[in-house]
Amino acid sequence: MPIQSMNGMLRVLLLIAAFSLGVWGHASGVIDEFLFYLPDVQFLAVEHLWLTAISGALAIIVAIPLGIVLSRPSMARWAESAMQVLNIGTTIPTLAVLALSMSLLGIGIVPAVFGLFVATLLPITRNTYTGLKGVSPALKEAAAGIGMSPAQRLMRVELPNALYVIFAGIRTALAINIGTVPLAFLIGAGGLGELIFTGIDLYDPVMMLAGAIPTAILAILVDALIALIAFVIVPRGVNPARKARA
Repeated sequence: MPIQSMNGMLRVLLLIAAFSLGVWGHASGVIDEFLFYLPDVQFLAVEHLWLTAISGALAIIVAIPLGIVLSRPSMARWAESAMQVLNIGTTIPTLAVLALSMSLLGIGIVPAVFGLFVATLLPITRNTYTGLKGVSPALKEAAAGIGMSPAQRLMRVELPNALYVIFAGIRTALAINIGTVPLAFLIGAGGLGELIFTGIDLYDPVMMLAGAIPTAILAILVDALIALIAFVIVPRGVNPARKARA
């Protein structure tokens, strides 16, 4: 069966499933219960996004320059060791990272941002490093041959050709970040985790889902937004999405 036909059937099935779920939710009163939590969802979603924005922005500001530095030839012998040090942040469970942050920085937004920053740092650094190392040596030699300085080669040749991989790392990191933010509620930072964990404690599935479903939707929307930005910014020659449309 052609892929286009399969995609069309999948869309139809998803629409039928969504319609059926809506009819069931209306008949059973679940939708009314969800609407009861809507003001809380709106308020907590803003907190959720602020935590993601602050920690994600800090991670991007630190990780991209760090990946650039590690990709330089002079750092070749230290690069993998540095990556393994950063990898500690992902091998330790996120809840443990938040607990350690709380023990050092107290309770509230600051330890939550620090813990989320640590969890978000590696994917961006790794992709920046990999993207820059994956640039064709022929392009670098050609740039050097026409008299470009190392800084010019980095800004005009290497970074533009690595942007697609860098944005892929940012998308992965922010998806992890948004999915991790609910844990920040456990150290007093707010977010949609308040509904999730309170719903678990009270054995209230609707309250729990009122926090979990918006969290998933936020992750999808942020991922789509970053993908759109990448589509606009990444040069046509290194963007597979643009190549497919060309």
